[in-house]
Parts: sequence; C-alpha cells; structure tokens
Amino acid sequence: MFLDQFKITGLAMAQIFFLGSLGYILVKKNILSHQGLEALSRLVIQIIFPALILAQMLKNFSFNLYPDWWIFPLVSLVITVIGLSVGWGLLRLSGVKTDKLQFLSLVAFQNSGYLPLALAAAIFTGQQANDIFIFIFLFLLGFDLVAWSLGIYMLTYEKQVKFRLRSLFSPPVIANLTSLALIALGINKFIPDVLFKPVSMVGNCTLPLAMLVVGGNVALVQLKNIDKKITSIFLLGKLIILPLFGILIVLKLALPHLLGFLIVMQLAMPSATSLSVIIRRFNKQDALISQGIFFSHVIGLFTIPLFLSLYLSLVMLK
Repeated sequence: MFLDQFKITGLAMAQIFFLGSLGYILVKKNILSHQGLEALSRLVIQIIFPALILAQMLKNFSFNLYPDWWIFPLVSLVITVIGLSVGWGLLRLSGVKTDKLQFLSLVAFQNSGYLPLALAAAIFTGQQANDIFIFIFLFLLGFDLVAWSLGIYMLTYEKQVKFRLRSLFSPPVIANLTSLALIALGINKFIPDVLFKPVSMVGNCTLPLAMLVVGGNVALVQLKNIDKKITSIFLLGKLIILPLFGILIVLKLALPHLLGFLIVMQLAMPSATSLSVIIRRFNKQDALISQGIFFSHVIGLFTIPLFLSLYLSLVMLK
C-alpha cells in the first residue's frame, strides 16, 4: 500500500522536477536572463496566479459548500508558529550562533503556493482537485499576510524597515479577498463568460510558469562557504521533524482526509523561494537563505513523496 502511494506521489514530484529543471537550465544557460526571470516572476505573482485564484474561487467556492472556510487561514498561522517553535528548539539544542532569524525564517516559511498546487494537480482529479485547490487558496490568505509582514521583519530587522500596511495586500491576497466579496454579494453569478473565460485561460498558465520561476530562482542561488552542520540541522527540522509532527497531529485529531493532506503537505514543503527575493530586495547579507532554499528543494524531491505516501497509506489503513 505504501509503495502504491509512493509511486503516485513520486510521479507527481517527477513532473514538478522536470518543469523546475527546465527553468533551472534556462537561467543557467542564460537563455532566460536574470531580468527576464524577474519579469516572469512579477507576471506570475501579479497577474497569472491571481487570475487562477479568481477563476477557481468564483467557479467552485461558495459559503454553503465550505462553511468552515475561515479555518484554513488560521491553519496557516498555526503551521507558521509550529515552524518557528521547531526552529527555535533546534537553535537552543544545537547552540547555533549564526544568523538566527534567517535560520528561523527558513524553517517557518515554506513554498506554500506553487509547489502544493502543482503537486495537488498531479495527484487529485475531479471534485477532490477542486476542493484541495480551494483549501490551498484559503490557506494562502493567512500565509501571505504573515510571510510579507513577519517574514520581511525577520529578514530585514537590522535596517529597521518601516512596516507598511499595504505590504500585507499582495496580489494573491487581493484576489482571494475580492473573490470572497464577490461571492458573498452574489455578483459572481452575473459575471459574463466573455470576461470569465479569458481570466480562466490566463490562470491556467500558472502551474507550468510558476515551476519555471521556482527552478529559475533556485538557479540563482549562490552556494558559498556552506556550513554543513547548520545545513544538516535545518534540513532535519524542515524536511523531517515538521512533516512527521504533522502526520502525528493529523492522525491524533482524526482530521478529514483532505485537510490532513493539506497540513502534512505544507509541513513537508521546502523553504519559500520568496525569502531570497526579500533578501535581494533589501540588500541584506545572505548568510543562510540561499543554501537553505537550494538544499531543501533538492532533498525535498525525496522527502516530500516519502511523507505524503506515509500519510496516505496510514489514512487508508484506518
């Protein structure tokens, strides 16, 4: 049973790997320049991904079908707190003296949107695929608010960057809030196909382009003076302890299958590539971020299907 689940999740990760590898090669061969990658990244974040959220939410979401929708933003906050707690515990036990806030950021903030969406699209079909997509979008509503506030503060605290309320409202957050407002007011029922279909077509480009961006960002990582001890400790916390803890909690609480899958999947994800974007934007010294992003994505190719398969096989045995 475990091997059957591992085959499914492994093949899903293989699809993601090939798309990400294409982005990696395009950047390494300079076919896609750094400026081109940055432009593509902005296009995905500001236009294409929000279009996917709008199209999927307006088509598949309703407050009657998902009465507990508010749980998912809260789950994202809990997962961030768990990540910070595990990271802090590892710092105390290991006595690591390097940039502690960068270490905590790598453990606490995961690639919560693009990789989970691509993985879910490769594993699920039909109504389950629609459900898990909605779950991820609602999860991101809470995650993005924290990542672009607390995450920026943790990585730029020495520069005393002023907090700006508008930084919380990234395009995906705005797309989520707009969708919820339109649905609550019933306006979504009156959106004509001539407007909805182009938005849906643009949104459908998200997953392949997002994987190109992720692979390209990994290619930009500069690996210098790698501290094997710190990297090993970080990978232990991020890719082993967190997903194991997630499986134990989900099974102990007997959570619904898809909600449990979402939680375990998010806890198994590698570090967010957006951490590197924040570092570059604010010209902060990159002590750990680059190597953390690179190695968590590489090792994650093996650990993600391992823990998802373990969870799925355990759920089927119950």
